[in-house]
Amino acid sequence: MATSVSSASRGALAFGHIWKFTSSDSAKAFEASVTVLGYRQGFNSVGNAGEEAGEPGYVWAYTDLRLCVTKGSFTDDTTSWTLYYSDGSRVQRSGTTYGDFPKPEFPFEVTVTVGKCVRGKLVFAVPGGKRPQSVVYAPKGVAEPKEWAVPNG
Repeated sequence: MATSVSSASRGALAFGHIWKFTSSDSAKAFEASVTVLGYRQGFNSVGNAGEEAGEPGYVWAYTDLRLCVTKGSFTDDTTSWTLYYSDGSRVQRSGTTYGDFPKPEFPFEVTVTVGKCVRGKLVFAVPGGKRPQSVVYAPKGVAEPKEWAVPNG
């Protein structure tokens, strides 16, 4: 189990702001931090975002993420990340990957050990006419997810 130890406000964080969290399970003690470094919507790929989403008008987007561990080790996967829209809808990460997706890609599943970080881009198929309000991180065991506000345009 993990709980937040960040002193940040309950509102969405700005890109680049680091959120620290720690384990509440003494048998699996760890301290980690995570941040969203950027968001880009509308890149081209050999794969079609509309086909993946099952809806026309979808485009590819990605978030640039970094996760670091300062004590113990922490295992995470890409299902911890979603995009939140102002109408309440959420978009999960892409279920596919193509060779021309932005690199480096964030690993599907990763164990990060003390003193190490992982950084990469996580791709989503998103509605082309809308922009997400925030990037949401909700790893297993965290009581309340953390969000980073997506800037306009």
